[in-house]
Amino acid sequence: MSDYTIQIKAGREKPVRQQHPWIFSGAIAEVRENPPPGEIVTVTDTKGRFLGRGYWNPRSQIQVRLLTWQDEVIDEAWWRRMLRRSIEARRVYNEQHRNNPLDEGWRVVNAENDFLPGLIVDRYGDWLVMQALTLHIDQHKAMIARILSELFAEIGLPVEGIYERSDVDVRHKEGLKEVSGLLWGVEPPERIVMGRNQFRYQVDVRNGHKTGFYLDQKPNHALVEALFQSEYGSDPNTSLLNLFSYTGRFGLAAPGRVVNVDASHEALEQAEQNYQRSGFDEGRVEFVQADVFDFLRDQAAQGGQYDVVVLDPPKFAHNAGQVEKAARGYKDINLNAFRWIRPGGHMLTFSCSGAISADLFQKIVFGALADSGRQAQILQHLGPGDDHPVALTFPEGAYLKGLLLRVY
Repeated sequence: MSDYTIQIKAGREKPVRQQHPWIFSGAIAEVRENPPPGEIVTVTDTKGRFLGRGYWNPRSQIQVRLLTWQDEVIDEAWWRRMLRRSIEARRVYNEQHRNNPLDEGWRVVNAENDFLPGLIVDRYGDWLVMQALTLHIDQHKAMIARILSELFAEIGLPVEGIYERSDVDVRHKEGLKEVSGLLWGVEPPERIVMGRNQFRYQVDVRNGHKTGFYLDQKPNHALVEALFQSEYGSDPNTSLLNLFSYTGRFGLAAPGRVVNVDASHEALEQAEQNYQRSGFDEGRVEFVQADVFDFLRDQAAQGGQYDVVVLDPPKFAHNAGQVEKAARGYKDINLNAFRWIRPGGHMLTFSCSGAISADLFQKIVFGALADSGRQAQILQHLGPGDDHPVALTFPEGAYLKGLLLRVY
């Protein structure tokens, strides 16, 4: 058990008692026994009563990330138990993988939302991809990789290798450099082929965005497919504009014309390969390398061309101080996107900025709609699949939010 103690200021214990996993520097009254960075610490109130146990990093603004609110030892057995719980919670995904090894992948560990702050693990085919976002996780990543390999072998889903994608700037706040490379087992291929039904696409786990793919958007990819089938009867004369398209997954389900717009030439090249692999008629797909803001403004005069517009931008607000600027950006692209939709068409619009709440995002989209002169109805509120759970005590985990709109 840890001999290092962090005492919380009087009146600042409530979030800890309510099992929020973060303790900021301003809530700390005293640090006892000089714990080394990354070390496990016990958190108490001013009277010495136990509140929780987590790991410490004085270089971070979030100085303690809590792992448990029980008076228990954090050791390898604890990690094995928690990782097993996370894997078993994805039972349906494990079974899908047995039935279809080329499934679309899934999130195995969702950081704070699986009560394992700083750790992301995704599965693609027979490989796991890990992100160690904090110092303590970085110090223990070899152990975590080994345990994961053992746990998946136990349930009959062995992994070939575990690849690290900790090349993210959030590590700088922890005093860490960005790193990537093989952690355990065999190197993954340059591209892992994934897919569902007739759709086949490549995932670049070594250099692609995030861990190689936007797994959180899987249910919304399926929604677009269902939308075309239910609303448009798989009409080959329909059209879809896929903005911030990355490797083009949203457009694969469209039965008609598709235009993918992204600033990355490499992403569009991979998108083109994905469409070819899925047997998509090259005559009905276009790949446009452009800044989406400029593209929308330059072409807005044409207006009303598309049955469906998908607007899935990268994170605009990385913290609360960037919310105002991000809101302007979201309004700008939504305003111009509304002008591209034919009357009666649909828009899927998203924000993955955790600092932008779902309520604020809806207000931003409303403001864009008001300025556009169009009318719209909310058909669905959108988010990630259940492999991306959100801990009820950690509302910050609900970062992806979206709206399915019918536009007149």
